[in-house]
Amino acid sequence: MSAPHLPKVAGIDPMVPVSTHTAAPLRAVPAAPGAFLQDRLAGWVSDLTTLHELTERLAATRTLDSALHETLGAGAALVGARRGLLVLDPADGAGPSRTIGLGLAHAELGHIETVPRSATPHGRFLDGLPVTTGPLASPDILGDPGLDPRCREVATGLGYAASYALPLATEADGRLGVAVWLYDEPAEPLERQCHLAGLYTRYATAHLSRLLELERTRADAAVIAEELLPSVLPRVPGVRLAARHRTTPTGGGDWYDALPLPDRALGLAVGSVGGRGPRALAAMGRLRAGLRAYAVMEGEDPVAVLSDLELLVTLTEPAGAATALYAYCEPDRRSVLFAGAGHTPPLVTGDRRTEFVETTLSAPLGMLSCWEAPSVEFSPGPGETVLFYTDGLLRRTGDSMDRAFARLHAAAAAVPRALRQDPGAVADHVLRTVLPDGPTSDSTEDVVILAARFD
Repeated sequence: MSAPHLPKVAGIDPMVPVSTHTAAPLRAVPAAPGAFLQDRLAGWVSDLTTLHELTERLAATRTLDSALHETLGAGAALVGARRGLLVLDPADGAGPSRTIGLGLAHAELGHIETVPRSATPHGRFLDGLPVTTGPLASPDILGDPGLDPRCREVATGLGYAASYALPLATEADGRLGVAVWLYDEPAEPLERQCHLAGLYTRYATAHLSRLLELERTRADAAVIAEELLPSVLPRVPGVRLAARHRTTPTGGGDWYDALPLPDRALGLAVGSVGGRGPRALAAMGRLRAGLRAYAVMEGEDPVAVLSDLELLVTLTEPAGAATALYAYCEPDRRSVLFAGAGHTPPLVTGDRRTEFVETTLSAPLGMLSCWEAPSVEFSPGPGETVLFYTDGLLRRTGDSMDRAFARLHAAAAAVPRALRQDPGAVADHVLRTVLPDGPTSDSTEDVVILAARFD
């Protein structure tokens, strides 16, 4: 094996070669004490300014993924590296776990993962092998006589020759993961760079810990929201159903339901509860359960169903308001009788028409001492699909309501003929067209679409 490389210090100008021999001593010119102190002070101010700017950028991140990428990139700038990887693997095993790369493609990350974990810096931290919890520098990987052969092979193939690793851990949460930065040549960060990187990762780990807890909470809320909605849509002759639900990170209160009724009838409902988070989810569950009970008792009369639901909201949710639409469908007759409480009108779409069903003006549930509005009956044609939806679909567009309704109408009218046989494909096409950017992480609006295609 060739002689080990002499490691250079990261941050040195790469255009200036590092001498491999001892040069003859030069006569030093003593600097003035004041100039030396000014230089040191200027260096400290520059370091603090850089650290402040990087932590401000990190603090602006609102999602775990964006914070992970920001942490990896900022750390690379601090230690003078071009590439690296960050492994998120919380010690409590509750997840989420993921690996992201900087300057490394997905396949290259896969090559690194083929190295035995105990032979990699991140593996040693994740497995608890180092004696210390501090940084781990490998200034000359290929010159290490104890290097694992697979590690040498991967390092040579990917073209890195040194690494610097820092654990991501807090006293309260323990290990969250580890960040590793890679150098193209043998190198080692300056002591000043190591100090700055340590300060930054200490702050970054606390920020990641908060976002990790928030993501876990959001994931739990999403699971609860899905569990409160129908797991399987009923099968009733003459009609096919499909539903799409896009919840917000904090968990909103939009819901839908479909239940078979006597005489081969079908009850369909969509609704929205004000607010978000656990309270909205709890109110959503109570509202949906109440509507199911009233629909079974008097489902053929949508006005009576919503009147009973109004009383329930008034008694159990005195400080809140909700919208709802309930439809009593008879697929054999292709008849839909519905009533709405402050809700958006259904949209009928097919080969020959796309139009909103005219409804009477009504207040949301919980807004009046006694709610009542006349019902509306219409007949969808053979092969037509009726879309019931919540106003989150319109509000997420960012347009005025008139423009949002026009966009929804245009999206439904533009569904390709080949997709009109499948209500799920119709709902997907409308979602993609109305919200081309998909659900945004900072949106506060749920989206529900319930599609019913009549044969």
